[in-house]
Amino acid sequence: MSDVVSYTVKDGIAIIQITRADKLNALDEEVIQGLRSAFMQYDASEERCAILCAEGDRAFSVGADIKNPPKEMWQGVPGVGVVTNKPIIAVVQGYCVGGAYILVQMCDLVVAADNTIFKYPEAQVGFTGGLIAGCAARIPHKIAMEFMLLGQDLPAQRAYEVGMVNKVVPLGEQMDAAMEYANILKISAPLVVDTIKGLVADTVPRGPAEISAIARDKLLAVKDSEDGAEGRRAFKEKRTPDFRGR
Repeated sequence: MSDVVSYTVKDGIAIIQITRADKLNALDEEVIQGLRSAFMQYDASEERCAILCAEGDRAFSVGADIKNPPKEMWQGVPGVGVVTNKPIIAVVQGYCVGGAYILVQMCDLVVAADNTIFKYPEAQVGFTGGLIAGCAARIPHKIAMEFMLLGQDLPAQRAYEVGMVNKVVPLGEQMDAAMEYANILKISAPLVVDTIKGLVADTVPRGPAEISAIARDKLLAVKDSEDGAEGRRAFKEKRTPDFRGR
């Protein structure tokens, strides 16, 4: 696992944690690839529920690392870079900015500490990856437009009132509250949970950037496959390729 993303199991629940508190958990390439690996590990594991969290009280994450931005941020986003029908609970505290909010948005349940501030300042910065558009399918339209366009702070209580989060608790209690949800999910019927999540994914509209990223992920999987490498070698060596379907 990455040095900046840890994967542990507690009482049968996967804990995926961003561990870059010294940089306010800013998202660089290592973090994104660490998240991607962690979500893939979770999807292949026996664990039935995962909690996504981050070190420190000051920030869940301040978003993309401006000095060292990730190449393809979508690769670390659940439901986009890694599609799974297993539930994921986000635990948030402090600042949750820009691309970090995308991570939270794509989780199934969200517990926020009372010091949480959500912020999406891309319109004021002059850049966006487009994944934020899905916000309009998940909370009321006018609230989504306010959040996406104005770049103003949106406190935890307001986020709860508009449906961005499920629960707001005092700082320090957010993980315990998330574990309460997780302990219910881990003993729930996995076929039902998986089916409901899969059906919801087909019901909630996806934005153009989400659709494009999912398609790109599939194309990159072919490009980076053993068969892809074999095809390129065979072409150079002027022979018939020996494809293995992997």
